[in-house]
Amino acid sequence: MYAITGISGKVGGALARSLLAENLPVRAVLRDEAKAVEWRARGCAVAIAEMNDAVSLTAAFRDAEGVFILPPSEFDPEPGFPEAHRVIDAMTKALSEARPARIVCLSTIGADAPHVNLLTQRTLLEVAVGGLGLPVTFLRPGWFMENAQWDIPAARDEGVLRSFLQPADKPFPMVATQDVGHTAAVLLREDWSGTRIVELEGPARVSPNDIASALAIALERPVSVEIVPRETWEGLFRAQGALNPQPRIRMIDGFNEGWIDFADQGRAARKGSVTIETAIAELVQASRGEADA
Repeated sequence: MYAITGISGKVGGALARSLLAENLPVRAVLRDEAKAVEWRARGCAVAIAEMNDAVSLTAAFRDAEGVFILPPSEFDPEPGFPEAHRVIDAMTKALSEARPARIVCLSTIGADAPHVNLLTQRTLLEVAVGGLGLPVTFLRPGWFMENAQWDIPAARDEGVLRSFLQPADKPFPMVATQDVGHTAAVLLREDWSGTRIVELEGPARVSPNDIASALAIALERPVSVEIVPRETWEGLFRAQGALNPQPRIRMIDGFNEGWIDFADQGRAARKGSVTIETAIAELVQASRGEADA
């Protein structure tokens, strides 16, 4: 039995569908009973658990051959990341008690970054789970291509991609969530001992110019890149409701300045197959479907 957290999201869903396609048993770990109907219909067992509740997580992980950990992301964390600590404490207690045969944990590029930033939440996770003495793989994907979803309205309506990643011609390590889920499914079925790190990015690095070009193709209209000045970020994020925008700002700094990257610029990273053109075409198609609904 493979216990999958985050199964209702893009990565967890892709992982679960990959396992089910191989007729492997899946236990969907969900917070909301209302979402269980879909996964029961697909043939999954279901466990209801909160990610900050060690007791329910222990029950969800018990007797599992493999556990996939997808911790919730906090995009506006309080200082010191207390939200992440609560989840990490519950997960480590549950994993220590349940003792699954193996663990694949979704981490991130930048988990080894030298400066505190939004991704430090995953640094804390790796330290805690890696100290349990269980076979664990930390899957470190690049920037998700699906983040471009938030750029579609401006590109469609104004022909502009407002980019925090900069300069516009700099290629960044990105990957599609479908590739992340499929890779996690492969890793869960492998045998290993101790702790290992697997880096993952797409078939080619992606610049803001590349994203604008893919949007232009999918939307069938010109799209140009407009760089968002660094000095305006804090005000913009606070206007959007952020109370503690500095971790997010420092994360973007890390990508732009190069201290968030894979150790050897991705030469040893596993490579996915989904291109930025394919990922954005799917996002645009989905946005049109939502508009028509």
